[in-house]
Amino acid sequence: MAKLRSIGVFCGSRMGERETYAAAAAGVGRAIAQAECRLVYGGGDVGLMGIAASTAAAEGGAVHGIIPGFLIAREGHLDGVEIKIVETMSERKSELIAESDAYIILPGGTGTLEEVFDVVSRQQLGLHDKPIVFLNTDGFWGPFIELIAHTVREGFTPQTLADHVELIDRPEIAIARICALLDEKDAAAAQLAEKAD
Repeated sequence: MAKLRSIGVFCGSRMGERETYAAAAAGVGRAIAQAECRLVYGGGDVGLMGIAASTAAAEGGAVHGIIPGFLIAREGHLDGVEIKIVETMSERKSELIAESDAYIILPGGTGTLEEVFDVVSRQQLGLHDKPIVFLNTDGFWGPFIELIAHTVREGFTPQTLADHVELIDRPEIAIARICALLDEKDAAAAQLAEKAD
């Protein structure tokens, strides 16, 4: 079984309009801690990201936050967790991607969408092959999936990208799915190694 060490969490720095979003963020933080993984996130103490990180920390999980210095006054940061201060938003995003073995995407706004498109595009370009799952709380990601499908139909996006976008409803199932994807990747690599021998 593949060893899952760190999970990147992309989500809003606001709470959103539904209480279910906050509950989902807490569920993700709890599930990551219970899986004995490190939660990697944007470093702030606000919105859904603050809930996910603080819940993971309260459950005894490791938390690694990455935040640009100029955002600390606006988003704060959690006490008692590992925080790395960077210069720019781009550096923050690249560090989040590099520090994670897999990604869970929760509801969020334009910043979350930017992170989503970056990590999905990097996967499509072969720059990483890490699992990506979307926590589809109250159907939040349905319009995004339809947008991706539209770009496929119109010939701008390969179907293989759409095939790698998975919607999952519950945090613990998201973790289980990530582990299954990593196991599949390890099994495929072992088969290639046997053929090479």
